[in-house]
Amino acid sequence: MMGDRDFRAIIQNSLDSIGRELQLDIDSENLQTIHLQEVVQCLRRSYFDRIDPLEIERRGFNELLSGLLRKQKYGSEPKEFEIGDIKLKGETDMLVDDIVLIFRSAEKEIENPLANDVLYLNACLWIYDKHDGIIVYVSGDRKETTFSVTRNKKMFEEVVRRVRVLNNLLKEQKAPILEPSTECSECQYFERCFMKKKNSKHVDIGEMLGLGKFGSKN
Repeated sequence: MMGDRDFRAIIQNSLDSIGRELQLDIDSENLQTIHLQEVVQCLRRSYFDRIDPLEIERRGFNELLSGLLRKQKYGSEPKEFEIGDIKLKGETDMLVDDIVLIFRSAEKEIENPLANDVLYLNACLWIYDKHDGIIVYVSGDRKETTFSVTRNKKMFEEVVRRVRVLNNLLKEQKAPILEPSTECSECQYFERCFMKKKNSKHVDIGEMLGLGKFGSKN
């Protein structure tokens, strides 16, 4: 706090404003268009995002990395892949010389790519009809770690399966099963998945011990 101005609040409001500008534009009423990000992340989270969403706090610029890159000259336009009467909509961060690139932030250098990032990139390769792609992780100290991926049919079939599952559950208004992961603790829907609200009942210690109401005078 400097003087009468709360700079933390100003910064947070700025991040929220940028985030809203760059976030995926998902039409919750259009069940026949499923976004790639929805099926590589927890399906339960994607379901709640459409049916009964809760706002999530944006903590910094790293979360906006992909959105900012897509606005640059190398950014590509979203494309759709038809799965029967369902459209899978995906968007890569960059498309350079027939190479699909996606960028992700990381707290530190990592030895292996995250599974959902591999699923995302592989699906992009099929959506954009390309054969090779690269995941680039950028850490807080600006170090880069890259992983190359060649498109894999079996992996894409798993994404297609998840598209159909999410589509069916949205139509039936049924929440997907739990998919526990390390991301759960930071998820805005944590309490919906893991904590059931119970009606509290007053318990008198004296009565439990057979001594009558606690604090009462005989």
